[in-house]
Amino acid sequence: MHQDLDTTFAALADPTRRAILARLATGEATVNQLAEPFAISQPAISKHLKVLENAGLIVRARDAQRRPARMRPEPLRAAADWIESYRAIWEANFARLDTLLDALKNETAGMAGTDKE
Repeated sequence: MHQDLDTTFAALADPTRRAILARLATGEATVNQLAEPFAISQPAISKHLKVLENAGLIVRARDAQRRPARMRPEPLRAAADWIESYRAIWEANFARLDTLLDALKNETAGMAGTDKE
């Protein structure tokens, strides 16, 4: 599982690959269609696609001479689940901190009330 997450996060570390995935979220596309908005060569896009494919984030099919790519959501879902488990831990930590800060605030307010007497 951790190896899969490592591969997923490594693939997502590049902004071009994230942009390619964003485009593929709207539907399948060919290398030429994916290369269109970038100021890089088609072979460079193909290398990015290979990284995404090796990470399992996309699959490529054969359609005559075309090789359209489409996104696979499973690796992203696994990454989101992993991140979500840490979000729950941090929310619990923040809730405890809120409780502590409220207690300190009430204690300080109580002490300020005794100064007036």
